[in-house]
Amino acid sequence: MLVVGLVLCSLAALVHVYVFVLESLVWTGPRARATFGTTPDEAAATRALAFNQGFYNLFLVVEIALGVVLVAAGHTAVGTTLVLVGAGSMVAAGLVLLASDRSKARAALVQLVPPLLGIVALVVGLVA
Repeated sequence: MLVVGLVLCSLAALVHVYVFVLESLVWTGPRARATFGTTPDEAAATRALAFNQGFYNLFLVVEIALGVVLVAAGHTAVGTTLVLVGAGSMVAAGLVLLASDRSKARAALVQLVPPLLGIVALVVGLVA
């Protein structure tokens, strides 16, 4: 189950890499505007905020990636701690999005379900 948890959390990290690209690199482009439902004027006005938010997503990816590498290197305690912190933060952010704007439920679930399943599998793998 430990491997399943690491794979699920890694998939969640890949989603957040995509979000980083959308928010920090191509925020004012048509794909990001379609994904986030912004107009060209809204995207231009919020560009600095989105750039910053994208890096938050990237930092969560780094936590999970480093954690997976450490688990693979035999440092299970430190590695799983990093993965759990990164994935837990993704779940928490998804819950905040869900609670703050019900119209974004689909996006919130995409953000929180894979890392939540990964956390469950990691914990089961650690206790089993």
